[in-house]
Amino acid sequence: MTSPGRTEHLVLAGVLTAEQAAATVAGIAAQQREDGAIPWFRGHHLDPWDHIEAAMALDAGGEHRRADAAYRWLADHQLPDGSWYAAYADGDATAPTDRGRETNFCAYIAVGAWHHYLSTGDDAFLDRMWPTVHAAVEFVLALQQPGGQIGWKQDDDGSRSTDALLTGCSSIHQALRCALAVAEHREEPQPEWELAVGRLRHAIRHHPERFLDKGRYSMDWYYPVLGGALTGPAAKERMEDGWDNFVVPGLGVRCVLPNPWVTGGESAELALALWAMGESDRAVDILRWIGHLRAGNGMYWTGYVFEDRAIWPEEQTAWTAGSVLLAVAALGGDEATTAVFGGERLPAGLDPDCC
Repeated sequence: MTSPGRTEHLVLAGVLTAEQAAATVAGIAAQQREDGAIPWFRGHHLDPWDHIEAAMALDAGGEHRRADAAYRWLADHQLPDGSWYAAYADGDATAPTDRGRETNFCAYIAVGAWHHYLSTGDDAFLDRMWPTVHAAVEFVLALQQPGGQIGWKQDDDGSRSTDALLTGCSSIHQALRCALAVAEHREEPQPEWELAVGRLRHAIRHHPERFLDKGRYSMDWYYPVLGGALTGPAAKERMEDGWDNFVVPGLGVRCVLPNPWVTGGESAELALALWAMGESDRAVDILRWIGHLRAGNGMYWTGYVFEDRAIWPEEQTAWTAGSVLLAVAALGGDEATTAVFGGERLPAGLDPDCC
């Protein structure tokens, strides 16, 4: 098991002790295959976004070799066009179960790579990952629409969706800024990326009609804040507008309206968004509430149907545990985590003259 001494920075009163954090890190590590792949849990599928979220949590917990192995898995199995399939059976790269290539899944490698570099200072890692990050970003931006939004997927036959998802595009906004940070560190300017992130931010801030209507989902509520596209008064206004709809005091955050179901991943991500906008007290409250989802082995149940008082589904996902650790790491001041989710030190790109 991970030593509590490596997780002392993950201590948060009422949320995690060092021993509890160590158990959660060990629980995520136990899901990782020998080749570095991190499925949701052993026997379930791997998707690239959640694989990266779990790898970032391993870095936050001091398991840098395991995180490096997770990024090697991505580099080794990147498709020729810079993408990855949306799902692989138990992390087996030879067994894709969804051959779609989702843009936000592919973009997130930039967040993970920059986070790992900031966690380790390993320039050789960044040199090795640069071709992977570059190819992934180029794949994603090939689906950017004239209005700045980014189509959500490419099918295996090469056909590309022009429909855009607000949650996915908000995640891509964060990823593009991290990609620009990698490029700046390497002194390899990417002016087209700078314009692309500005156009995407403009669409998120000012043109909701350019995205599919998924307003029932809590992620569409908080992700523009979590992804850094909305800040300041605009972020505050958005949070207040949706708070009573999605937040269930004492339990967590609904995944989708009107279902009586709170989920650990969404709750932890909301806590991260609250921290990013300077509301740490409310962030800690959310994390304390979801203590009821913590299992005895240190992992977290995916969700809870409060009308039935029932855990559902009965699964403990690496990415749910990972999102909790990352939220705690941000609140605890972990430098790498605050850098990628706080955003103040990430390049902003170029704002478009018009869109």
